[in-house]
Amino acid sequence: QVQLVESGGGSVQAGGSLRLSCAASGRTFSTYAMGWFRQGPGKEREFVAAISTSGARIYYADSVKGRFTISRDNAKNTVYLQMNSLKPEDTAVYYCAAGGASYAFTVRINEYAYWGQGTQVTVSS
Repeated sequence: QVQLVESGGGSVQAGGSLRLSCAASGRTFSTYAMGWFRQGPGKEREFVAAISTSGARIYYADSVKGRFTISRDNAKNTVYLQMNSLKPEDTAVYYCAAGGASYAFTVRINEYAYWGQGTQVTVSS
């Protein structure tokens, strides 16, 4: 079982930066692949970034490559999403998710078993 709590969202001007954090409970954080997803107004939830249990494998959605960086600190039970050069189209609720224990790495939304409550990111032009 994993409980996730996101933080770090807020409002910024286009071109600005934010760092999201996702704090996980439990002693087995390092056994879960982690991902970030987002859902804008009137849109479906979409994949943003994923990182494997060890951090060795990372994958980004094309829309955020070169701007966002996912990382994890297993000793702190925390995953991060550094967001630079933010654009208005990045406006969304951002969700942290943990994959099922059987997945060392996944980008498939239906393979994530645990979800945080989300944190709002608003980028104004």
